[in-house]
Amino acid sequence: MIADSIVLTGFVASLLAGLATVVGALPILSIGRPTEAQQNLMLGFAAGVMLAASFFSLIIPGIEQAEAQGASRWVASATVVVAILIGGAFLAQLNAIVPPLDRLGLGPEAIADVRLRRIWLFVAAITLHNFPEGLAVGVSFGGGDMAAGTATALGIGLQNMPEGLAVAGSLASLGYSRRTAIGAALASGMVEPVAGLFGAAVVSIALPLLPWGLGFAAGAMIWVVASEIIPDTHSRVDGRKATTGLMVGLVAMLFLDTTLG
Repeated sequence: MIADSIVLTGFVASLLAGLATVVGALPILSIGRPTEAQQNLMLGFAAGVMLAASFFSLIIPGIEQAEAQGASRWVASATVVVAILIGGAFLAQLNAIVPPLDRLGLGPEAIADVRLRRIWLFVAAITLHNFPEGLAVGVSFGGGDMAAGTATALGIGLQNMPEGLAVAGSLASLGYSRRTAIGAALASGMVEPVAGLFGAAVVSIALPLLPWGLGFAAGAMIWVVASEIIPDTHSRVDGRKATTGLMVGLVAMLFLDTTLG
């Protein structure tokens, strides 16, 4: 009975953390069809959020998790490095095999497939990164430490807000409706309760997966930002807007990660 209660608590906590993505996306409701400059600003902000999250929410915690499980600093770092490279290679391969998205009717009219692909790869990377975060919440509760679980869920929930805005903003920059953009942000966060349920129910399996999952997600996001988002924003009329957005997104996420971690 106690075990069932712990699993349920872990699931609910990860669900609430995941729902924070849609809270962060709500400012999109006040924005109409973005101008070219606003598009660059939103995409730059999203890129900055993801770069900071990759290092402070994923890579560093991944190394710490591996060390906590008994690995030396060298082995822990090597584990996460390998996971990062696998994550980047996975997204690169996914980009190569995904069919043209505009032919599948997945985007607004008059949007080139190359831009659709870039943004949806970005959304996919954010969604992937939410899985190990949900896993971390579930594992924290599944281990029986309610205080640690609550702190982890709260920290991840607050960090999910700018991530939700990043998802919604990137889709709004393509011309998707505000409802669709916010719905995508919500969907990206809903992988967290699934992972949280698994982590709380099967701690012995989920715990060793955490360093690998965190590193994999970081590699996926870094690849998308470096290969697709930054080149795209700087190939347009005014790349300075994108740089400004990136700096704001990076320092905002850095602040949240370092003060809540």
